[in-house]
Amino acid sequence: MNSICVFCGSSPGADPRFMDEAIRCGTLIAEAGLTLVYGGGKVGLMGAVADAALAAGGRVTGVMPQDLVNQEIAHRGLTDLRVVNSMHERKLAMAELSDAFLCLPGGPGTFEEIFEQWTWALLGIHAKPCGFVNVAGYYDLMRRTIQHMADNGFIAQPYVDMLVYADGTAEALERFRGYVAPPPKWSTNKP
Repeated sequence: MNSICVFCGSSPGADPRFMDEAIRCGTLIAEAGLTLVYGGGKVGLMGAVADAALAAGGRVTGVMPQDLVNQEIAHRGLTDLRVVNSMHERKLAMAELSDAFLCLPGGPGTFEEIFEQWTWALLGIHAKPCGFVNVAGYYDLMRRTIQHMADNGFIAQPYVDMLVYADGTAEALERFRGYVAPPPKWSTNKP
């Protein structure tokens, strides 16, 4: 694993523990010698993750659509800022640049980004780990909802179990290192 994509809020959130973990996340990624890939913003948890990685001597690649750059929310101090034409291009570029996907607390954009990568993983488009840092129980309800999908026959249990949940970034990174993807959903060897 050489790079990790972090999805998280463009706001700081209501609980100071969210910001604390964002800073810890960026620091740990840099200290592990990994490149941080993220949405390129200077605001909220996004900006905090990037600033912490940079402060720890890490490499940070941001990917942002031109219209958001025009709104002056792009982080101008990154190792590499890639400007793309659309949100779709942004997500594709982030996926191509990353070896794993980690989610800190965030809103609908954060959910949409990680759910797309999880979907791609269960379809076998990639075999990269997807996980959540469950700061202060932020993802407890979502985790129950995902289990509810399996309990009602909309997803096989191995695809629920492929998601990594951790209380902190250090635990998530350790679990990512030992990650083994299940066979793709439409494989003849499916679970």
